[in-house]
Amino acid sequence: MPKFKITVLAALVFINSFAIQNLQAQDISDQVIIRRTAYGVPHIEAKNIMAAGFALGYLQMEDYGSRVAFGLIRARGEWAKYNELKGRALENQLNEDAANQILHGRAVETYSLLGKDIRDMNQGFADGVNRYILLHSGEFPDWVKPDFTAYDVHATGIQSFSKASVKTFIETLEAKGELTAGAFNKDDSTPWASIALNTIIDNNPDLGSNAWALAPERTTSGKAILLRNPHLDWNAGYYEAQMDVEGYFNFYGDFRIGEPLGTVGGFNEFLGFSTTNNYPKNDEIYSFKKDPDNPDNYLLDGASRPVAKRMVTVTYKAENELKTTQKVFASTPFGPVIYHSKDKIYIIKSVDEGEYRTAEQFLKMMEAKNLNQWKDALRMQAKSTSNFTYADVAGNIFYVWNASVPYLKLPSGNDTAATFVTKQSEIWSELHPWDKLPQLLNPKGGYIHNENDPFYYTNLNEVFNKADFPPYFPQPKLGLRSQLAIQLIGGSDKLSLEEVVKRKYDMSMLLADRVKPDLIRFAEKSELSKKEKKALAQLKKWDNTVAKESVGGILFQLWWNKYVALSNEGKKIAPTPESAGFPASGEKLYSTPWSAASPAKTPYGLANEENAVVAFKWAVKECEQKYGTINLKWGDVYRAIIGKQDYPVGGTTGAFGAFRVLWYAPMPDQPQRMHATGGDGWILAVEFDKIPRAYSVLAYGESNKDTSTYFGDQLKMFTDKKVKSVFYTKEDIEKNTISTYHPGK
Repeated sequence: MPKFKITVLAALVFINSFAIQNLQAQDISDQVIIRRTAYGVPHIEAKNIMAAGFALGYLQMEDYGSRVAFGLIRARGEWAKYNELKGRALENQLNEDAANQILHGRAVETYSLLGKDIRDMNQGFADGVNRYILLHSGEFPDWVKPDFTAYDVHATGIQSFSKASVKTFIETLEAKGELTAGAFNKDDSTPWASIALNTIIDNNPDLGSNAWALAPERTTSGKAILLRNPHLDWNAGYYEAQMDVEGYFNFYGDFRIGEPLGTVGGFNEFLGFSTTNNYPKNDEIYSFKKDPDNPDNYLLDGASRPVAKRMVTVTYKAENELKTTQKVFASTPFGPVIYHSKDKIYIIKSVDEGEYRTAEQFLKMMEAKNLNQWKDALRMQAKSTSNFTYADVAGNIFYVWNASVPYLKLPSGNDTAATFVTKQSEIWSELHPWDKLPQLLNPKGGYIHNENDPFYYTNLNEVFNKADFPPYFPQPKLGLRSQLAIQLIGGSDKLSLEEVVKRKYDMSMLLADRVKPDLIRFAEKSELSKKEKKALAQLKKWDNTVAKESVGGILFQLWWNKYVALSNEGKKIAPTPESAGFPASGEKLYSTPWSAASPAKTPYGLANEENAVVAFKWAVKECEQKYGTINLKWGDVYRAIIGKQDYPVGGTTGAFGAFRVLWYAPMPDQPQRMHATGGDGWILAVEFDKIPRAYSVLAYGESNKDTSTYFGDQLKMFTDKKVKSVFYTKEDIEKNTISTYHPGK
C-alpha cells in the first residue's frame, strides 16, 4: 500500500477514535455535576462510580494539570522516552522506567481481579484526564496525549518493597566496609538497588499526623467527634472534595493528586476515619548461599535453585532520536535480588510486593455504613501500614494499629543486616491476623489519640502490655507531641466541635514547660552580662508557645539546639521518626528521662548545668548576630509563603513538644528567615450528628496553578488559626455554590 494511503488511513482511524472518545465523554459528562463552593472545594454529584471517577480525574487536571498527566506517564515507564536526560540522571531514569514497566505489567495482570466498582472508578478517572487533555491541549507538551487507560491509573497504586529498607541495608554495608569489591557499585548496580540508593528518603521525624476521636460522653452535643490532621510535605497533594454517588455513598474528605483513591481520609453520613503513620516491620532482608558450581543459582533446602532474570526494554530520547536499552532484574520466588557478594545473594521479602488492592480497600471503607462493615474492609490488609482512628454516628470510637506484619521465624536484621537462611521454612510466610492487632473500642475516658507514637498509650486508661506482642513489634514510648495531645483531650471536660478546632490550633511548646525552669535556675546562678540578663528576663516572660506573635521562642529554640549539640559533641546522631521528642543518643539531655512508669510526665529537667549555661550565652550572642535583636516574635522569622503571599505563622517540630507541627527551609534570598515546606496543612474536624457537621482548612489550597483563584487562597485562614465550614448536604451546597458544570462539556 502506498505510504500516502497508510498515512491517510492512520489519520482517519485517529479521527474516528477521537470522535468515539468524544461521544463517550459527552455521555458520561451528562451523568455527573460538579458544584464548587468557597475556596474552590468541588462537590461531585454522580449517577454512578464511573461518572464520579471521571469527574475526579477532570477536576484534578483542572487544578493540578501536568502533575497528574506526568505521573501517569511515569507509571507507564515512559518518562525517558519524552524527556532527554544525560549521564547519571539518564541512567537513574532508565532504571526507574524499567521498574515502573514491571509494576505496570502487574497492574495489567491483576486488573481483572479487582471488583467492578474500583475498575469503573479507574476507567472513569482515565477518561476524565483524557477529556481534559483533549479540550486543553495547549496546557501540555505535545507528547502528552489523551490516551491514558484504566491500566495506567491502576499502576499508580501498585505497591512494591520499601526503598528505604534497601537503602539502609546497602549504606550500612558500605559504612561497615563490607561491600564486595567489584560486586556492587553505586554507579552500576542492579536496577533494584540503584533505584533504592537514588531514592530521596524523607527522614523528617515529624513526617506523620495527628488524629483524635472523642466519644459522646466527652462532647457537649453528646455526639462523637473525629479530628484528622496529616503532616506531610506541602507538595504531598492532599485534595479536598466531596463525592456523592447515587445509591453508594456520600463521602467528604481528602483524595490524593494523581490517582482516584490513594490514602484517603474523611467521612460519610455514618462514619469517618483518619490515618496516622506507623512503622511496622513488614519486610525482611534475607541472604542465601550461592551455588559454588553455578553462581547464578542459590542453595535452599540442599537444592540448587536458579535466580530468575527478567529483561526489560526501555525507550529513551537522545539527541532528538528514540533509542532503546535493556535492564535486567533478578528475582526469586521470595522477592527481588537487591545485592550479591562473592558467595551470597540478598533478597527482600516484603508484604507490599505486588499488592494491588489498596484503592479497592479504601473504596470499601468509604462505602461502609457501620463499624463492622468498615472493619471488614480493613481485614483485606491491602493497606499495610497506618494507624486508623474512627468515629461514627452510633457513638463508637475505635483505634487500630493497622499493619501487615509477618510472623518472623528468625531474629530480624532490622534493615542493617541480612538474615541468613538455608531452609524455606526459615523465611516468613504468614501475617499476623488483622483481628489480633492492637485495637481499642470505646475506651475508658472517652478519647483516642495518635501522633505517630506506638500504640501502647493511645488511651492512658487502657494501656497495652508490651509482653503481649513479639519483639519485632514497636517498643513502648510516648513523645512530647503525644503527651501534649493527652493534656489537650485526655481530661474529663466536655468539648464542642469548635473547642476541638481551637485545641487543635494550640501553640504550646511542651519542651519549654519541662526544661525552662532548670534553664532559668542555672542561668541565675551564673555570671551574666547585661544583655544576657535581659534575655533571661525575656525568657521568664515568654508564654512557652510558638504562636506567631509570641516573643521568646526563637531564643529558646537556638538555646535548645546548641544544648543538644554540646551534649552530643563527637557523637554521630541519626534522627529517625522513632526518636522524635526523645533524648539523643550519648549523654542524657534530661535530668529525668522518659519512663514507662510515668509516660505522660517525663522527660523533664536538664541533665547538664554547664552545657545549659554555655548554650544560653551562645544563643544570646547568636540571636543578636543573626537577627540583630533578641526581641523577636516567632513570626518575624517563621513564615508561610505561597506565591506573593507572605504571612507570619506559628508552629515548630514535634521534638519540641508542639502539636502545631510545621517544618521549614531557609528562604534563598534571606537565609535567616524560614518558610514552611511541610507539616500541618490539612485539618478536618467532624461531629457525627444525624447530618455530619464539620470544619476544614487546606493551607496550600485546591490548586498548584499560580493562575488559579484557588492557588494558596486558604493560607491566610490557616495562619490565622481559622477554618471554613464544610458544606455537606445538597441544600447547603446549592446555597453556597459559586460555579456549576458538567465536567468535559
